[in-house]
Amino acid sequence: MGQNQTQDDRRTQERAEITARIAQFKSTQDRFAREREQFAREAWRKAKRGEAAE
Repeated sequence: MGQNQTQDDRRTQERAEITARIAQFKSTQDRFAREREQFAREAWRKAKRGEAAE
């Protein structure tokens, strides 16, 4: 029983680590999406005003 408990604990910990990594990845992807959208809005705004894009 002791070994099964250890394996279960390890699996639980691994699942928690994977869940945290997925959450961090999603957070990063969401940030990238926001930054892309902001850049596109700014580029369109500048294009409409005739400013050079940077």
